[in-house]
Amino acid sequence: MPTIVDQYLDLLDAQRETAFAALERRDEVWLWQRPAQRAWCPGEIVDHNTRLIASTMPMLRFAWQTQRRRAEKRRARPYATHIEDPYHKASFPHWVGFLWTPRHNPKHPVPLAVLQQESRALHAAVRAFYNGKDPALLGNTFLYDPLFGSINLIETLLIGIYHDQLHFDDLLRMAAEPSKP
Repeated sequence: MPTIVDQYLDLLDAQRETAFAALERRDEVWLWQRPAQRAWCPGEIVDHNTRLIASTMPMLRFAWQTQRRRAEKRRARPYATHIEDPYHKASFPHWVGFLWTPRHNPKHPVPLAVLQQESRALHAAVRAFYNGKDPALLGNTFLYDPLFGSINLIETLLIGIYHDQLHFDDLLRMAAEPSKP
């Protein structure tokens, strides 16, 4: 029977592949065209998502390495497996996205296949990190984030899913818009 962590990992992959399917229907030129001045183009959005999750991986590994024994002692304690989507709260500071500025952009474009490979490889690394770990241990291992407070590693995964989906919703909307002549 799949655990909540397995379900979250499957959701992470499914939403990524849905967005990629929508992007594959558009051409490479469109991928790097900004919809408005100071707005990210679709390629930048994909790269931003990849960069943000990649930046959390060292923190996840560090938390796991330093807190695993403590989590084993606390495994019987209840733990959260859900957190409300912080990105849809009016108080969330969306301006912090500049901290994960895309490497790939209209001046330095790459093919969609490269963006897909980087994202899929990162998500495979996320899956490899979480696979085989007892959810009770993940739920009793914590990170501190200035925006979210103290969150366990299951909640951290869910926040990553929420973040990706926020931007993938933008991609799906952009991909559905008619091409401009």
